[in-house]
Amino acid sequence: MIGQRDTVSGAHFAFTDRWGGVSAVPYEELNLGGAVGDDAGAVRTNRELAAKSLGIDPGRAVWMNQVHGAEVAVVSEVWGDRPVPEVDAVVTGERGLALAVLTADCTPVLLADPVAGVVGAAHAGRPGMIAGVVPAAVRAMTELGAEPARIVARTGPAVCGRCYEVPDAMRADVAAVEPAAYAETSWGTPAVDVTAGVHAQLERLGVRDREQSPVCTLESGDHYSYRRDRTTGRLAGYVWLD
Repeated sequence: MIGQRDTVSGAHFAFTDRWGGVSAVPYEELNLGGAVGDDAGAVRTNRELAAKSLGIDPGRAVWMNQVHGAEVAVVSEVWGDRPVPEVDAVVTGERGLALAVLTADCTPVLLADPVAGVVGAAHAGRPGMIAGVVPAAVRAMTELGAEPARIVARTGPAVCGRCYEVPDAMRADVAAVEPAAYAETSWGTPAVDVTAGVHAQLERLGVRDREQSPVCTLESGDHYSYRRDRTTGRLAGYVWLD
């Protein structure tokens, strides 16, 4: 259920895999995405199961309506009855509020400055990485008192540069914005490495404590991959402070 978990100075980072939930094929089992065609009741149960396994209150998880952009929402409470905004990053200075990001090949980015008591979560697909969603999230965190040198960054399971094949013109366009994302597939065709691009952006911002998941979602049967399966579920990354 929880494929990876890490704690640094009271900041918690966790990434799910696809197992331990109640969703039926083709979303089996722990689909946490509410907009992929799965039964809404199954998604609610899965979110409760995932939260329980992490020791967090499912009613204190903040989700996003992700649109592959670079907009950031600064939050102090859950949305409640309000519409979930179209953003690709959320930031908070509220301890105990868990920020969640959904992915199925894109790069989930979890950020925390435990000293300032500020955390952030970002959804970095190819468009979002180019648009600068991760730098935007870091800027929002600094406005709440975070310092890049203190920020701990964790990126979760995502499609790797050896598998993310794209047209040559697209690779050139991406590399013109972020050269570190230039890649080649294992079979020798043009590719993009979104996670490498994200880490390069974080490095330039002064974020030094960074770790990357070794999991490629397209290669791993334990994780959802939109590029592999098209109709599929969504993984989640969670970040929160005690």
